[in-house]
Amino acid sequence: MSAFASHYSYWVTVFLMATGLYIVIARGNLLKKLIGLGIFQTSVYLLYIAPGKLIGGTAPIVAEGFRVYSNPLPHVLILTAIVVGVATLALGLAIVVRIREAYGSTEEDEILAADRASGGGG
Repeated sequence: MSAFASHYSYWVTVFLMATGLYIVIARGNLLKKLIGLGIFQTSVYLLYIAPGKLIGGTAPIVAEGFRVYSNPLPHVLILTAIVVGVATLALGLAIVVRIREAYGSTEEDEILAADRASGGGG
């Protein structure tokens, strides 16, 4: 049990990654795919942040009496990744809105069928 408890954040990360990947692959609705992508991105954030914080660690300011420091670099990188993730999600939602206006649906199969019926793709 201690092996599971000591790596709890990694198990949560693997679960979120598998869940997000499953939603992206198995669902035909474009909005659900975007939600799955968001869940997958969240698991990547957790994967990077988990080793960055050490129990008993302090901010990396050299001072007497402190020997264990937490690394701030993963947290800074994740802030950038969150901004990119929000921008990606916003762009994806805008594209889904335009697809819904053009095809009248957000279901992948219906969009492909409508596209084939209009002679637009292959």
